[in-house]
Amino acid sequence: MTSPSTPLSYKDAGVDIDAGDALVERIKPLAKKTMREGVLAGIGGFGALFEVPKRYQEPVLVSGTDGVGTKLKLAFEWNMHDTVGIDLVGMSVNDVLVQGAEPLFFLDYFACGKLDVDTAAAVVGGIAKGCELSGCALIGGETAEMPGMYPAGEYDLAGFCVGAVEKSKILTGQSVKPGDVVLGLASHGVHSNGFSLVRKCIERAGANLPATLDGLPFREAIMKPTRLYVKNVLAALAAHPIKALAHITGGGLLENIPRVLPEGTAAHLVKGSWPQTELFAWLQKTAGIDDIEMNRTFNNGIGMVVVIAADQAAACAATLRGLGETVHEIGRIAPRGEGAAVVVA
Repeated sequence: MTSPSTPLSYKDAGVDIDAGDALVERIKPLAKKTMREGVLAGIGGFGALFEVPKRYQEPVLVSGTDGVGTKLKLAFEWNMHDTVGIDLVGMSVNDVLVQGAEPLFFLDYFACGKLDVDTAAAVVGGIAKGCELSGCALIGGETAEMPGMYPAGEYDLAGFCVGAVEKSKILTGQSVKPGDVVLGLASHGVHSNGFSLVRKCIERAGANLPATLDGLPFREAIMKPTRLYVKNVLAALAAHPIKALAHITGGGLLENIPRVLPEGTAAHLVKGSWPQTELFAWLQKTAGIDDIEMNRTFNNGIGMVVVIAADQAAACAATLRGLGETVHEIGRIAPRGEGAAVVVA
């Protein structure tokens, strides 16, 4: 036993300073790939500096923050850490996007009991990749090593994004009216919501898990990261008078679309107007849930919703398809009487 008179250090507390320094050196070149206009000072200082690009006349800052949820439990169990960072970025940048904003910069928070440099570098590599694909600079973050707080091999992950939009171009959804078209942009899979139920489905299936889903090995299909809609939707916003956007996260289609609809309107979605993938069909069958619960728990194949006037819908859909999105016309806006704000029939 160490006597009270013996000086203690970080090493006695279980903190590995050398590992932290090694991680920083591996992060810097990854972050460098995400640099963009506006970055004045990035990783390494006490605070990162960013200047709103001068092309904005009346910039309004839009912020979003999120985590990855219980999807991390599968990342730990399956030792799949290279895509959860993309999920982390996607959850925030897609939220910022629905205000009509361009994501500008991102900061992350990675906390663990004992730092494993390879694992942390894989996670941050995913964050950097997500930022690069979104045109968003990774300019800072925090790696916290907290012995005794987390089981060996586990970590927590959070992040936030700041974007900007011209004041005159903020999407509020207030111009949405009956007759407008609802377009759905296909998701990559489960994204990062509903994983408590996903894990229950895996547990229930036991040894009878499918080998593949949608052409991918089972685990890859489950862990496929959140689709990053930013660049393609920003291009569509520049070309078409989009009225509203909804990022389909926790609460699914039924709870996220109403967040962008004005009072007195509802979205009437047409069942079967978009295909149910093998992944979601397996989840629904294994969980034993009905269509309503399926559309509330998961994105069920639609990761972003676009609301636009009927006479502009075809052109907007064509632009998005040309940029690589899979687009389905999934419904219309109608007057809201008695009942739900989103109806799938």
